[in-house]
Amino acid sequence: MGHHHHDEEIESFNAQSYWRLLKYSCKYWKRLTVGILAGFMVGGSLLAGLLLLPDMIEAVNPSNNSTVKISAGASRVLEAMEKTPQWQSLDKEKKLLAIELALDPAKGAKDPELVKMLEQLKSYTKRFNLPMEVGEYELTVSYPKKMVVPIIQPNGKLAWQIFAAYAAIFIVAWMLKNLAAYINHYCMRWVGVRVVADMREEIFTSLTRQSLAFYGANDVGQLISRCTTDTAAIEHAVADSIADATRCPVEIAACVTAMIAVSMQYGNYGMLLLLLCGLPLLLVPILIISRRIRKTYRNSFKKIADVTSRMHEVFTGIMVVKAYNMEEAEQQKFRGENRKYQRTLIRAMRLQLLMEPLMETISVSGALVFLVYAYSKGITVTQLSAMMAPVVLAYQPIKKLAKLVTALQKSMAAADRYFALIDTDTVLPEKADGVKLASFEKSIEFKDVVFGYDKRNILDGITFSIPKGSLVAVVGSTGSGKTTIANLIARFYDVRSGSVTIDGVDVRDCEVKSLRKLIGIVNQDPLLFNTTIAENIAYGCPEATREDVANAAREANAENFIMDGRHADHYDTIVGEKGFRLSGGEKQRVAIARAILKNPPILILDEATSALDTVTERLVQNALNRVMSNRTVFAIAHRLSTIQNADLIIVLDQGHIVERGTHEELLKLNGLYKTLHDTQFEHRQCDGE
Repeated sequence: MGHHHHDEEIESFNAQSYWRLLKYSCKYWKRLTVGILAGFMVGGSLLAGLLLLPDMIEAVNPSNNSTVKISAGASRVLEAMEKTPQWQSLDKEKKLLAIELALDPAKGAKDPELVKMLEQLKSYTKRFNLPMEVGEYELTVSYPKKMVVPIIQPNGKLAWQIFAAYAAIFIVAWMLKNLAAYINHYCMRWVGVRVVADMREEIFTSLTRQSLAFYGANDVGQLISRCTTDTAAIEHAVADSIADATRCPVEIAACVTAMIAVSMQYGNYGMLLLLLCGLPLLLVPILIISRRIRKTYRNSFKKIADVTSRMHEVFTGIMVVKAYNMEEAEQQKFRGENRKYQRTLIRAMRLQLLMEPLMETISVSGALVFLVYAYSKGITVTQLSAMMAPVVLAYQPIKKLAKLVTALQKSMAAADRYFALIDTDTVLPEKADGVKLASFEKSIEFKDVVFGYDKRNILDGITFSIPKGSLVAVVGSTGSGKTTIANLIARFYDVRSGSVTIDGVDVRDCEVKSLRKLIGIVNQDPLLFNTTIAENIAYGCPEATREDVANAAREANAENFIMDGRHADHYDTIVGEKGFRLSGGEKQRVAIARAILKNPPILILDEATSALDTVTERLVQNALNRVMSNRTVFAIAHRLSTIQNADLIIVLDQGHIVERGTHEELLKLNGLYKTLHDTQFEHRQCDGE
């Protein structure tokens, strides 16, 4: 029962995905309108061509012709004609017609089809005021020069000139159809490509807005796959299917209209019924298979996301992979993921490819049944051709619609995943009238703060204050919650209970932009983007000049390594993915220069010197001291030597503050801080020796 309910839920979500996709294209309604009108033109030209067809066939093969019977009297006349020189050059058919016309002069224009055609021509010349006149057997054209064109030859057939004119009109109709099809395709593809570009931008925007908790819970490779593979699948289907969806139904309607017109013309309704019942049969395989296709594709998108995720993990951690000789093991794992993807793809492909042969079998069988029926009823070639032409022409758009349904199912599987991600909202709530913090005047206060990422609390009842201009440091073993405090000051997460306030305003009531403007962060492992050193320093300060960048680099002790020739392009050196072309100390100093250039009143330091050698550490420490002067600093300390002159040191243990005070006060307490200090000091002495 529950399973059934879940299926229903997915189905309603699917339908919703269709409508949501359509909404994206409404923005480009002008192109859509042009494309749809072109689609109607395709149908119109097709219909015109099909309605001309019976007349053309009739002209070549008149149904009432060749029915001159040879009576006994006529055969005697024929024998007499054979002996007369002036008649000898004519063939038998023409001689018979001459006899018939001699007996009944009106007979020549009696072919009902030709009479009807003449009437049509007369009405056209009147309606469009054409420069010509229709006589009984010929047409007098007065422009560009006067000439007489025969309409009916002595044998009662249509003159070739008139047939040529029909052919010319047919060619024009067909050219119009193809031109309209081109415009339809172009406009609709254009809309498709634009829609998908919009969707890709929207999903990127949506993902950059999500909270850090979202990134903790989601795999980056999976997210990349959703932004690329899923949107690409939507692009293929949307770009092609909008065009076919607007054109194919019109083409099918044109063919059905032509069938009805022809059957009314010949008064043959049995054939029409047979055809109209047969056409829907073509849709049966489409309906059966398409639902399974969507399900299979949804699986395949999950699998390709696993493949992308595997790649992302291995490429970002390639150093570890090589260090532990895990290349082959990783290749095996990747092969496994890739094969799983390939299997689901083949399953989907099998279903997709089954569609065409099934439709073809049904249509060929239908056509042959129809021919047998037509033959049994003694239907003429003209009628048969006129009826079968629209059927043959309707087959192509029906087949395209079938392909369209499978493509749509594939894209809807991707759209379902896309919208599921778009609808994920982990954005930290921001008040519409949030307080804009222009400056930092008094202090940052933590009051009874409780916080955890999952069920477990990482911070439990934390209370302390950071007055303006002071240096407050936090120490403790790994996992005691030091970095979490820094994340709460910048409101990367929200507290479970208690509050974090800046100048008395709860950070949840602040405008996030204005809050983060006041804060600079230097991480233990600084992240650089794959652009130039100068762009990395100016990140977040787009209006900074090259001079500002150089000043910041100078203060961060970075100018030396940038300009001394180690990096040929100086400030324009590309740092590589995550800054791999720079050493650890160089990366740190670029990150410090970035913080200096931002010039925030509050600085958070996740101690940046723990992984550096002594000389570099001194350079970085000097840079940090310079940054810290006349700023409010919250420092996460790994090396206690760097925070000996802090105004307040907080000692954290398992989410609780166990000690607080200055360096001297804490040493006197003889507690956890003293233990940490002595352990590090011994290490230092060993290193010194």
